[in-house]
Amino acid sequence: MSQYCKITEGLEVVAWLSSHTLTTISQRDSSHPRHCKHQLGGQRLVNTDSLHFISRFFSSSDVHTEAVQAALAKHKERKMAVPMPSKRRSLVVQTSMDAYTPPDTSSGSEEEGGQGEGTPTSSQGSISMEHWITRAIHQGSTTSSSSSSTQSGGSGAAGRLADVLAQTHVGKSGNAPSTSPASTSIPHNICFFPGLCLFVCINTCVSSLGVPVSSRVSAKIQQLVNTLKQPRRPPLREFFVDDFEELLEGEFQQPDPNQPRPEGSQMVAIRGEPLGVVTNWPPSLEAALQRWGTISPKAPCLTTMDTNGKPLYVLTYGKITLFNYSHTYNDHHLHTQVALVFPNNDPAAFMVAFYGCLLAEVVPVPIEVPLTRKDAGSQQIGFLLGSCGVTVALTSDACHKGLPKGPTGEIPQFKGWPKLLWFVTESKHLSKPPRDWFPHIKDANNDTAYIEYKTCKDGSVLGVTVTRIALLTHCQALTQSCGYTEAEIIVNVLDFKKDVGLWHGILTSVMNMMHVISIPYSLMKVNPLSWIQKVCQYKAKVACVKSRDMHWALVAHRDQRDVNLSSLRMLVVADGSNPWSISSCDAFLNVFQSKGLRPEVICPCASSAEALTVAIRRPTDDSNQPPGRGVLSMQGLSYGVIRVDSEERLSVLTVQDVGTVMPGALMCVVKPEGVPQLCRTDEIGELCVCSIATGMSYYGLSGMTKNTFEVFPMTSSGAPISEYPFTRTGLLGFIGPGGLVFVSGKMDGLMVVSGRRHNADDIVATALAVEPMKFVYRGRIAVFSVTVLHDERIVVVAEQRPDSTEEDSFQWMSRVLQAIDSIHNVGVFCLALVPANTLPKTPLGGIHLSETKQLFLEGSLHPCNVLMCPHTCVTNLPKPRQKQPEIGPASVMVGNLVSGKRIAQASGRDLGQIEDNDQARKFLFLSEVLQWRAQTTPDHVLFTLLSSRGTVLSSLTCLQLHKRAEKIAAMLMERGHLQDGDHVALVYPPGIDLIAAFYGCLYAGCVPITVRPPHPQNIATTLPTVKMIVEVSRSACVMTSQVICKLLKSKEASAAVDVRSWPPVLDTDDLPKKKPPQLYKPSNPDTLAYLDFSVSTTGMLAGVKMSHTATSAFCRSIKLQCELYPSREVAICLDPYCGLGFVLWCLCSVYSGHQSILIPPSELEVNPALWLLAVSQFRVRDTFCSYSVMELCTKGLGLQTESLKSRGLDLSRVRTCVVVAEERPRIALTQSFSKLFKDLGLHPRAVSTSFGCRVNLAICLQGTSGPDPTTVFVDMRALRHDRVRLVERGSPHSLPLMESGKILPGVRIIIANPETKGPLGDSHLGEIWVHCGHNGSGYFTVYGDEALQSDHFNSHLSFGDTQTVWARTGYLGFLRRTELTDASGERHDALYVVGALDEAMELRGMRYHPIDIETSVIRTHKSIMECAVFPWTNLLVVVVELEGSEQEALDLVPLVTNAVLEEHYLIVGVVVVVDIGVIPINSRGEKQRMHLRDGFLADQLDPIYVAYNM
Repeated sequence: MSQYCKITEGLEVVAWLSSHTLTTISQRDSSHPRHCKHQLGGQRLVNTDSLHFISRFFSSSDVHTEAVQAALAKHKERKMAVPMPSKRRSLVVQTSMDAYTPPDTSSGSEEEGGQGEGTPTSSQGSISMEHWITRAIHQGSTTSSSSSSTQSGGSGAAGRLADVLAQTHVGKSGNAPSTSPASTSIPHNICFFPGLCLFVCINTCVSSLGVPVSSRVSAKIQQLVNTLKQPRRPPLREFFVDDFEELLEGEFQQPDPNQPRPEGSQMVAIRGEPLGVVTNWPPSLEAALQRWGTISPKAPCLTTMDTNGKPLYVLTYGKITLFNYSHTYNDHHLHTQVALVFPNNDPAAFMVAFYGCLLAEVVPVPIEVPLTRKDAGSQQIGFLLGSCGVTVALTSDACHKGLPKGPTGEIPQFKGWPKLLWFVTESKHLSKPPRDWFPHIKDANNDTAYIEYKTCKDGSVLGVTVTRIALLTHCQALTQSCGYTEAEIIVNVLDFKKDVGLWHGILTSVMNMMHVISIPYSLMKVNPLSWIQKVCQYKAKVACVKSRDMHWALVAHRDQRDVNLSSLRMLVVADGSNPWSISSCDAFLNVFQSKGLRPEVICPCASSAEALTVAIRRPTDDSNQPPGRGVLSMQGLSYGVIRVDSEERLSVLTVQDVGTVMPGALMCVVKPEGVPQLCRTDEIGELCVCSIATGMSYYGLSGMTKNTFEVFPMTSSGAPISEYPFTRTGLLGFIGPGGLVFVSGKMDGLMVVSGRRHNADDIVATALAVEPMKFVYRGRIAVFSVTVLHDERIVVVAEQRPDSTEEDSFQWMSRVLQAIDSIHNVGVFCLALVPANTLPKTPLGGIHLSETKQLFLEGSLHPCNVLMCPHTCVTNLPKPRQKQPEIGPASVMVGNLVSGKRIAQASGRDLGQIEDNDQARKFLFLSEVLQWRAQTTPDHVLFTLLSSRGTVLSSLTCLQLHKRAEKIAAMLMERGHLQDGDHVALVYPPGIDLIAAFYGCLYAGCVPITVRPPHPQNIATTLPTVKMIVEVSRSACVMTSQVICKLLKSKEASAAVDVRSWPPVLDTDDLPKKKPPQLYKPSNPDTLAYLDFSVSTTGMLAGVKMSHTATSAFCRSIKLQCELYPSREVAICLDPYCGLGFVLWCLCSVYSGHQSILIPPSELEVNPALWLLAVSQFRVRDTFCSYSVMELCTKGLGLQTESLKSRGLDLSRVRTCVVVAEERPRIALTQSFSKLFKDLGLHPRAVSTSFGCRVNLAICLQGTSGPDPTTVFVDMRALRHDRVRLVERGSPHSLPLMESGKILPGVRIIIANPETKGPLGDSHLGEIWVHCGHNGSGYFTVYGDEALQSDHFNSHLSFGDTQTVWARTGYLGFLRRTELTDASGERHDALYVVGALDEAMELRGMRYHPIDIETSVIRTHKSIMECAVFPWTNLLVVVVELEGSEQEALDLVPLVTNAVLEEHYLIVGVVVVVDIGVIPINSRGEKQRMHLRDGFLADQLDPIYVAYNM
């Protein structure tokens, strides 16, 4: 069982608590005289005594529960509103009925993996039971009965928590208080809620806050912001890493100047009493067995019980000797190590097999019974067996039958296990030895006797070897310490396969011919009193139990009259070193003292797999000598220092002594980390023991053995204190007055948070003190730490009872946070609740901690509630960046000159100097070019439209297009009565009608605006956008097809918009036969040719004016860059409504004369291979697509490359495949696309991207000539500071950036500072400004915002070249001169786009680009399909789309929070989990983050969860 089980093994620990907490908060409110006196302590709480002793009295150990309740009562005085999280209704019904177990006030470890839970034996409800215990324990100390508040739903504790959470008085802000011990009280203006990130049902009308839960999200965020404005207790470190060579590690670990430091003298090693030499002690354990088998063959050795408490089998010393001879005779040919696989209810078979192995000189390795192939931790057990060379397993007949079997009846090989031969040990399966055969019995020597397995903190399993001499010496030491005598009766409730249960119940008992009554877990679950009944029945002198067993007995006890414990002289408490055992011991004594139990009988002990029994309290006859007890300050303990405190304080830990050092042993305390140097007398350290009776090694691990079993403690001067090696016990503690040993925790349970140590057991104890019986299922809580951002963070996971409501969860979690914060002075990073019975279990029902942690880190825990509190825990973030005063223009010029940097500017080829036979150049207008082509090459095909099957749907020659455009112009003049310059909205699906309508408008002198038609399945959301563009563009009429015409006037349309306010709608499917009298020719080339309307990624709808000059220049620039001629074919898979997509679809073919193969992107949803098949079929050299098309092909065709190859798909002719986008190139997507289709002939260098924006629709485009696109790696942290720092590929925080294509002919760009408008140097991050002939001439808006217009389209540099007119792209990027040469022989300047200025988020004084955070988030879990982030009032909101069941949604919250903290040093404010497809994406495949933000704030997303990290 994991030593790091912070958990309560099975039912374990509800223990002490339930009994104390029964007096619920109603009895411990602020009116309680004891709690009014004291300010709230800053720390933690349980109890420990060192240097003074107090008598053993129950109320003293109730301090922990009282402190927790007092801490909560303090918080009640400072009420604060917390935004309750939202949870979709389908998730509130949390667990299926098969996970439901009737709530159970008894409790218990599940036997061997828990095949079914026990139910309480008591027929009455838990209320009366709690009431009874309260009465028994407190004996009238409280006047009100506890039952009234425990059973009330809205009143009592629940009602009080509603008060605690009610609207809070927000105090004046002040400085964060000191955390020094002197000021442990908490100022009232401090936010006491660490960062709630919890989810509650959206459907309740009013939350416990009194705030309507369904109110708008923005109200919740406002609450959140108000809360965050208040000072937090942990002060931020005053530093800021500006030079990136320094990292965060270590920086925040500046020691607290007020922390307590050890002041005592150096400790002296303590020696136990000498191990007495008793003449009749046997020379070995086997010799003892032979002796008793011969002298007293009828004497009982072991009695086993069935589940009814009836004796099942009595093993006598004669029988066990006989069976052992059979075993030895059969086992002598076995290999050196064998596995013993016996269930917990069969100690007799185990005992026979164990001693048989000892006699046969075979090494037994006792392990748990594997129940399934996927048992928690089973794989690691398999690794241990493999490393020990085990090939044989011994088991009982019944167990062998119960093992999983394969189809042919053989036992399968368990995961990670070696191949085993299974032997059944019943006598009927063994051959009898000859009558004259006797085994040879040697004296104990240094050979290995057995191997005990030990589970480490990380889940790995080690084998501790124990030699025969250590085994014998340990039994002698236990015999001497416990005063064992022959024929004594001992009741054993512990696991007999390892640890205390094995040492007392199997080994030492045989040495002293004792009689062991073994109680299996299955019986304890049915009858928790069984062990007490057996003590009475057999008049047992000794019992070996755990705190849990005492607790069960308390709960089930009632007024059983026949209980008499006066026969007990020793009650061994195996986990006496745990912080909660003292409460169990006190409560048990308090109830059973009247039943004959004497105080001096209770004997806690401390043990570990490595050092065996470390210390045990001796049974005395002197009841006047009280045991040792220490009340220690938690603050001191967290710094490893012992400070005695008063019990009146809240943040104390009360510890009881575990007796003195074992006979014949030497003990010292060494520093837990580094060199094993002796501690001071007032310092906590790791206990080390020098004795024969300890483990010898970790099997097969010499390095770890040396560090644990061969330790030489040193004095401060560096001299070793002994020539003999010591063994590390793994226990933390100190040696108090009188040589009493005190244990304060385990090394495995140690969590070092911000330099302070906390013990997981203590945190469990505090969490359980908050209403354990009411909420936590069987006390099952796991506590562990995870490393996030260079420090450990505490995670608490609890199983909630099946009948818990959302309200219960929220209240309990809030209170646990308050209690841990007040008592331990440490924040909980994450608190998760899972349904009952779902955490991985150890074989005896405890929580398997390392597996639980692994599930948490993998995102497979599936919690039903989560609460993240990063704001209180993470205090080591860099200090927010302070913006420096701007540097003047002159300084920048001088700085660049001094550093030898050129001003960052670059240009494409000069359009005027390019000599080519471009006939279209002589025309000023595209309409003239079309007329010229219709006359010179009337039958040349310009456009071919493909269907989803890849067949030609329709095509247009030059003449056909010209004639169709003429008819449309005639219709506009005749039916539309339009004038020159009127605006016409073209609402067509992607196709040839749209092109004809566009040229028809030019022929009629109208200004066309292309508009995406409404989606027939989604009219309600798409039609209003169409209506808005029509209105904003002041369109005089709408031209469309017959189908869409009907759609615009349908019932569905009238529900979405006012259909009566449409301008005239013309249907071009019904054209007039005649052509117009004359075609319009514009008088001035600078007049408007068309309007380009689109919604930017920031959600801004803008129409950009494109003049005839700009349109022609644009077409010419693309023609030259891509070398387009009439003999070429170009495949276009883009939406034709705006930007470069529209220009390529409608304009370029007419200007350059090449054939455009048009593929509507929507057809790819039906046939993903359509685009690539068309490229192959038409032997296309140049093709254009969007990111969404590329993504569709990558995902949809990933597994079909072989079948496509067999269909003849060949991409080897493709020269350029350009992705048209307005964003940073998506390297991961382009690279995976290139790799995927490399086998189909696609050249990796063919894939590139373009860059365009509002003010200029194409600035860069990878042409046919010129160098290949380059990729650089930049430091992501430097980018946040607007700096570019190139790093090597693979270095930490590196971000790959791909060049956005080559700069188009006629384009000049410069990088400018967006604030000062001054030019920047090479490789500096700034805004990209562009000057060229095809810039837009301004925005077309109804409102005419001239300031925005002049700023975006007519900007001037503040110094340098102040004459040139530049357009501001709104994108950040940088230029870098490369070593490559371009077509003109000059060195090539590469442009790298980093992100949109409008979308960049200013957080903590730094500039973050959403795509970087989104990339980190998507990588965290396989279920996250898409992610979008946006800021809201200084909070970072992360929206993730979940692919998978809704039950997985909560797994994502901690993963997302961790990833963003680790990689970006940001705390996520809100995590929203939504369904696939909720994040809006535009036609270019770009996320519409601002649309998403608006939808979130208006509560329109229908989220699965909204988690508020406060």
